[in-house]
Amino acid sequence: MKARYRFVLAMIVLGLLMTGPFMVTLLLVWLTMSETEHAEMIHLLLSHLPLGVIMTMFGFAIGVLVLSKLFNQYVSGLMRMSETLRLMLGANRNFRVQVEGPPEVQHLASAANDLAQQRDALLDDVSTQIAAAKASVEEEKNRLAALMSELAQAVVVCNLDGRILLYNNRARLQFKALAQGPTSVSGGALIGLGRSIFSILERNQVQHAEDVIRQRLANGKAAISNFITTLRGGQLLRVQMVPVLAGTAARGDGLSGYVLTIENITRNVEDEARRDQVLNSLTEGSRAALGNIRAAVTNLIDYPDMEPGLRERFVGIVGDEVSRMSERLDLTMIEFADSIKMRWPLEDILGVELITAAQRRIEDKLGLPTKTEELDDGLWVKAESFSLVFALLFLASRLQEHYSPRELRFRLTRAAKLAYLDLIWAGPAISGETFYTWELEAMQAADEKSPLSLRDVVERHGGEIWYQREKAAHRAFFRFVLPVATPEIEQDQEENRRGAGRPEYYDFDLFSYEADSVDLDRKLSELTYTVFDTETTGLQPSAGDEIIQIGAARIVNNRLLRQEIFDQLVDPERPLKPESIQIHGITEDMLRGKPKIDVVLPAFHEFCADTVLIAHNAAFDMRFLQLKEARTGVRFTQPVLDTLLLSAVVHPHQESHKLDDILDRLGIYIDSRHNALDDALVTAEVFLKLVPLLAEKEIITVRQALEASSKTYFARVKY
Repeated sequence: MKARYRFVLAMIVLGLLMTGPFMVTLLLVWLTMSETEHAEMIHLLLSHLPLGVIMTMFGFAIGVLVLSKLFNQYVSGLMRMSETLRLMLGANRNFRVQVEGPPEVQHLASAANDLAQQRDALLDDVSTQIAAAKASVEEEKNRLAALMSELAQAVVVCNLDGRILLYNNRARLQFKALAQGPTSVSGGALIGLGRSIFSILERNQVQHAEDVIRQRLANGKAAISNFITTLRGGQLLRVQMVPVLAGTAARGDGLSGYVLTIENITRNVEDEARRDQVLNSLTEGSRAALGNIRAAVTNLIDYPDMEPGLRERFVGIVGDEVSRMSERLDLTMIEFADSIKMRWPLEDILGVELITAAQRRIEDKLGLPTKTEELDDGLWVKAESFSLVFALLFLASRLQEHYSPRELRFRLTRAAKLAYLDLIWAGPAISGETFYTWELEAMQAADEKSPLSLRDVVERHGGEIWYQREKAAHRAFFRFVLPVATPEIEQDQEENRRGAGRPEYYDFDLFSYEADSVDLDRKLSELTYTVFDTETTGLQPSAGDEIIQIGAARIVNNRLLRQEIFDQLVDPERPLKPESIQIHGITEDMLRGKPKIDVVLPAFHEFCADTVLIAHNAAFDMRFLQLKEARTGVRFTQPVLDTLLLSAVVHPHQESHKLDDILDRLGIYIDSRHNALDDALVTAEVFLKLVPLLAEKEIITVRQALEASSKTYFARVKY
């Protein structure tokens, strides 16, 4: 029974005890009176009845006010104090009881705060000792996380049910790039902790590779398996699988999971096809030109006394065909420079960094000043940086030895799919024979030697080098022609900011994790959640207001994964209200060109598949989603938890359950809000704080949380 009802019942009983003896005495007197006395008493009472009624009502009102004040000061105050004490013991140890109310309650509040202060001192001491004991273990975990995060290859670790329990940053970025397309949105990542790898890779191929590994393990052979698969977008992946053995979840053969190393080979296959096409076009395209040249040359040889006009015509044919073939070869070189097969593995490097390294080597080894001019700061090249820098050092050494230039200059420009790296100096011209000699000799500079020649380095890069004069400027330069690189994956600044600190791409507790569907009777701490929030044009979804932003994050294994997010602006196809812009700061210019809701909502639906939805004041956000079901064809049928209602369940005696007030109660501090993603992240932190508080009230499962939420007053609110 609620405290309010118990208090009212106690007051009624007290009133009966106080008025009962008087009423019994009055009844006994009435029974001993005669009929005449009865009539006189009734007449007396009726004559004073209006005054009696008024005084009774006045007394009743005063009594209610007094009882209400007593209830608020003693009963409600003590109940709020009890909730605050639970907060101090659990979710927010820095929270304190407000010293208010009658003196007795104030003394109790002060004593509780003093005890909390002493408790905090003890907890700080214990925490210091625990932190010292765990420091070495935490350092090892950080090393593992940093190592996996910075690996150049995409790596994913799964348990035997295909649930992802580790992936590195390269895998996250690679699959994000694969998911992008002309109608893609920034959310809906293919990869995530607790998600199934079978949403990315073909189940049959993965299971076949697993069977191959089991067979190899049984035969005592190297346990490794490779396969190539195709994604929904048509991209080709080369996958290598190796087993994870002797884990706690291992089966009879010792297999507890597997490690997948994934490489996107789409570009390689496309390059091979393009090379074949180029070779075929060069072969077929040159056949007719060679036939014309052969016929013209044959006529010139067979008829030496040919008329001058006719001879000139045949010579012109030869010249025209040779010119066209030369142009065709040059165009092919420019168009397919990045498809030419290299004899040496090259890396993508920023051209400016390559030049900086060359300048440092030349100045340190030769003492020769260097400068730069006309640099394309954003130009990436494919290069083997060590050999290329040494080639530049070698040329600088030869120039210093033979021509003593005062300084060298570097220039970096782009020409279609080629990069021009120029080493420039002012001085006399060098002969073609000298340059040819430098090209073929083994490189040597200062005290360093290399078995490679300048020509070897150039051929290794699939490029060219030539010498050229700038007569007007009285300068000359060596030009390296290098292939331009196209980095496959680029991280945006917002992701780098959010991903600062230890990566969150692993959780080895997921080896035995299963999450094929949402089970309402599983513990709250064991389920996967999508915490989301929306920004809208206004507060009336049924009156035509629209979503302009959806932000969401995932909670897996009781951890908030800040890198696994959905964050997308939406074109509402209607003007924004000025008052709403003041709240969320999103303008119409920011929404121009963004995808519409019928593109964004299916992507968000995929992002939150097989999870429980969480929002603050979820009825508001869910109403917007429900109104778009007919247009988008997607329905959100999973359970929905509302942190507003859960807060009312945990702290029923608090006056406010606004998100800002809950944050203050739970000790959650934030920099900014009213951005959908930031609000979703904050709501996720609130939920994680509420889970243990719900457990104290014996609310353990999702079903129990839903039932308790439905009984709160705020559950009646509709939109």
